[in-house]
Parts: sequence; C-alpha cells; structure tokens
Amino acid sequence: MTTKAIHRKALFLMISAASLWSIAGVLTRQLHAAHGFEVTFWRSLFAALFVAFALLYQHRSQAVGKLASVGRFGLISGAMWAVMFCCFMIALTMTTVANTLIVMSVSPLLTALLAWVILHQKIVMRTWLAIAVALAGMLWMFAGGMSSVDARGLAGMLVAIGIPIAASVNVIVLKKAGKSVDLIPAVLIGGVISAALMLPLALPLQASPHDIIILAILGVLQLGFPCMLMVSASRNLSAPEISLLALLEVLLGPIWAWLGANEVPAPETLAGGAVVLGALVFNELLALKEDT
Repeated sequence: MTTKAIHRKALFLMISAASLWSIAGVLTRQLHAAHGFEVTFWRSLFAALFVAFALLYQHRSQAVGKLASVGRFGLISGAMWAVMFCCFMIALTMTTVANTLIVMSVSPLLTALLAWVILHQKIVMRTWLAIAVALAGMLWMFAGGMSSVDARGLAGMLVAIGIPIAASVNVIVLKKAGKSVDLIPAVLIGGVISAALMLPLALPLQASPHDIIILAILGVLQLGFPCMLMVSASRNLSAPEISLLALLEVLLGPIWAWLGANEVPAPETLAGGAVVLGALVFNELLALKEDT
C-alpha cells in the first residue's frame, strides 16, 4: 500500500471515530433512570468488555501477553482514557452537549504545542492556521451558549476541561510509542480504571433495562470501537492532525442533540460550526494535495 493510500485509510478511520464519538450526547439524553456516575460506570464497563472481546478474538492465546506488553506508555494512555471517559459523561449530565464539546475544542492547540515541545515535531503553517480558524469558530459557538449557563452548567464545563488535557497527553503518548507498541489494550485499561472508580459513586445502581441497552450501545459503538479506530489511525497521522479531525465530534454532537433530543443550538453554534468544518476541510485538502 502506498503512503498516500495509508494516509487516506488513516483519515477514514479517524473521521469514523470522531463521527461515532459524536452520538454520545443524543443517546445520553434518552436515558430514563441512570444518571451521573452510574452512566459513566456502565459505559466504561461495556467499552472494556468490548475491547477485551476484540483482543481475545484477534489474538486468542496471545491476548493477555498483548495487554501485559503495553508498558509505561500503555499505562499512561490507559490513565488518560480513564480521565476522558469519566469527565466526559459527568460533564454531559451537568451541562449541555454543545457546552461540553466546545470546552473540548482547545485540544488541537494543546496537542500542537505538546507535539512541538515534547516530540520536536514541526507544525506546518497550514495546520497552525487551521487550528486558529477552528478555535475562532469554537469561540463563536461558545458565545451563543454562555448566556444561558447556570452554576451547575458552569461546574460541568469545568469538569469538561479534563477532557482536552487528557486527550492531548494521550495523543502525544500514542505518537511517542510509535508503531512498536500496540496501544489498543490501553483502551481496555482505561475502561477498567474508569468503571472501578465510578462504581462506588454509582451505587445503588438504578439503570432500567431500557437504560442498559442504551448504555451498552454507548460503551460499544460510541466508546470502545471508535477509540480502537483512533489508536489505529494515530499510527499514520500527525498529532495535530488527529486532534483537528477529532473536532468533528464537536461539530456533529450538537447537531445530533438538536435532531434527537431537542437541544436547539444557538445560531452562533451553527455559524461557528461551519467555520470549524471549513478549517478541517481546508487542512485535509492541502494535506492530500501534498501527498500527491
């Protein structure tokens, strides 16, 4: 497979991951009895079970060895996944989908700075420009939602700050580990840590059978599977590129919440989202042109 084809495959995997991540908000709004810590517990548990099954299916008798071989990179990555899993769902129960995702939008800038400082990675001008334009779009989206934020919503946004920080560190760890270490098992580690931390806080469990089905979908299709896709894609994408493509989650999430949960986005959210999409398309079109 040519370098161009490999890069395009990685783009497809990352776009697929971000698109699946974006359904979290609309699915969470369909829950009846499960809330807060319990949502995080079940989602993390189902994600861990799915990744464990996938590893057993793919590697069979070597699955335990794959898990044990992740080393310090895997442990750090697993811890960062756990932070993201916990902060994301807790924030969603405290503030709107749009506000949670907007806070996450600083991730590309943090990732680019960390890649520059830690990985000594040269960030091309088009990527810096795309990050700047995307951030401007996010600020535009943010302006439309802040007027209605109460104390609980603000607390939810503060919780959400942990997501871009952990996401940026995780991307750097994935790039630092390179192709020599398979860090898909780190997603399993993150799910186990998150579920273990949340279980004592989630008791007594109140999820109905209806909720369990939705939480299973969240754990498998919205978390476990797309996180595995992201790890695979990271092997052939730059750190800033990964974070920029992940902004598709921020763009699509409020749209699904609007269509499926009647969380009507402000006009600024839609306009800012169009700016973000333009920045992503601009960056990737130039990247593909450079590959030709």
